[in-house]
Amino acid sequence: MQNAEIARLLGDVADLLEISAGNPFKVRAYRNAARTVADHPDPIAELVADREFDLTELPGIGDGIAKEITALVQTGTLPQRQQLVATIPPGLLDLLRIPGLGPKRVKLFHDRLQVNSVADLKDALDQGTIAKLGGFGPKLLEKIREGVAGGAAAAQSRIVLHEAEQYARAIVEYLKAGAGGGIDAIDVAGSFRRRKETIGDLDIVVSCANAPAVIERFSKFGDVTQVASQGDTRSTVRLSSGLQVDLRVVEPSCFGAAMQYFTGSQAHNIELRKIAQAKKLKLNEYGVFRGSKCISGRTEEEVYAALGLDWIPPEMRENRGEIALAKQHKLPTLVRLEDIRGDLQMHTDASDGKATLTEMIEAARSLGYAYIAITDHSPRTSMAGQSPAEIRAQWKEIDRLNKGMRGLRVLKSVEMDILESGKLDLPDKLLAEADYVVATIHYGLKQTERQLTDRLLRAIESPWVDAVGHPTGRIMPSRPSYPLDFDVVAKAAAQAGCLLEINGSERLDLPDTLAAAAKSHGVRFVLSTDAHNTRELGFMRFAVAVARRAWLTAVDILNTRPLPEFLKGLRRSRNR
Repeated sequence: MQNAEIARLLGDVADLLEISAGNPFKVRAYRNAARTVADHPDPIAELVADREFDLTELPGIGDGIAKEITALVQTGTLPQRQQLVATIPPGLLDLLRIPGLGPKRVKLFHDRLQVNSVADLKDALDQGTIAKLGGFGPKLLEKIREGVAGGAAAAQSRIVLHEAEQYARAIVEYLKAGAGGGIDAIDVAGSFRRRKETIGDLDIVVSCANAPAVIERFSKFGDVTQVASQGDTRSTVRLSSGLQVDLRVVEPSCFGAAMQYFTGSQAHNIELRKIAQAKKLKLNEYGVFRGSKCISGRTEEEVYAALGLDWIPPEMRENRGEIALAKQHKLPTLVRLEDIRGDLQMHTDASDGKATLTEMIEAARSLGYAYIAITDHSPRTSMAGQSPAEIRAQWKEIDRLNKGMRGLRVLKSVEMDILESGKLDLPDKLLAEADYVVATIHYGLKQTERQLTDRLLRAIESPWVDAVGHPTGRIMPSRPSYPLDFDVVAKAAAQAGCLLEINGSERLDLPDTLAAAAKSHGVRFVLSTDAHNTRELGFMRFAVAVARRAWLTAVDILNTRPLPEFLKGLRRSRNR
């Protein structure tokens, strides 16, 4: 059982407790435990199997929850969740899956309107009784209607890239471990390889000497709850999370062709087949054929070359003009993870982070960064913000640490809120003392498009705001972007020399389509993780994935530059 699934079930307990008016401290305990499990770098199931390891050593996990997790790993069920499910109408769980609804709203519907199922909710929507409760505007009501109509099931069938990676890595490692060296090649294709922000299923392609043995082992993976189909060269299973995983076993001579075919996208592949037909060739998952003779297929490079194309990075394969560029040998050199010289948003326990300043610095040093920005929150952020005096005290400590360090520079920074009024949360005098400032919106997300756009424009106008962080405010998959005139924001950022952030946390914000649009306006970017613990510093790979899907190169991203060039590239360097 993967950490993501354990965390999801612990979160279910917190939601069910909240619906049933459970002890708020217990609700918080399960939410904290879910976050601890989701953030832990090692598989929790392996820690449970290690009898010498005590789960209570993990932050936020006491004796009771440790026993629950142990039972879950050993039996596949969470006792507390089973007990709670038995005490409430079963349909309330379905309501929790509808976008826009959380435990508070589900409890409100249950208590005030006796809504106990999706069918009850539909009736309440049709009768207008939900609108009468207050706090439910037209957009939210429409969002709930879409969920009732089937959008909820569709949303639940997809998982965020971060979670999909856990399953993909675990299955690949599991298959490799049991192959006894019999696997020649293995990789994950599909939308996962194209690094889409959400994943509907996983497609795994294997080349090996003993296909039946690999397929049999695949069906016995610990998270498998259903073997939907199984043949000589393919198998489809469903995991406990509901995720579908397809396995294809192919000959080494056609591994590249299979990877190209199953990576997609469908629109990209259709265009490739048209090119093949024009050349009197046939293209499929087994290779490129002239008549009955296979002329290429061992590698993807061979497949594309047979069609007269350069190899196209998977992130670009969406039929957005990449094929024409490949034909003209003009594909951009996309940014790579190893191009990134520094991480420009992270948090310590001085605000809402889980690690100390020293721990975050040492973790960043281990990644080989030349510079990092410690961006703890400004005062507006409830329960996490620092006062100006506390910010200056942290900067003083950073100055002291920088004097004794070589090879890594810690930038005196802050994540500053853009207030609902449009004013900035900190005075210019303080901002001018910083090395780097990222401005973000956390509150007032229900304002109009004009109000939210104007707030971002006010921040962009400030000479001491270096970047706008997570510009659309979304969190995948639970919160969509707030209303925003993005073209206006992008043009203003380009003109002012203000960076836009691509955030590698589960926000994945900017989205790739908007990042591509911003690039067309001349915007420069910064990639960051928004890490709240040392493990999340690894989220830079997701920020890079978004950038690659947006066709960004290292030139487009300021934190690919050495420290002197990075600092010179900030507009505050001109203002000083």
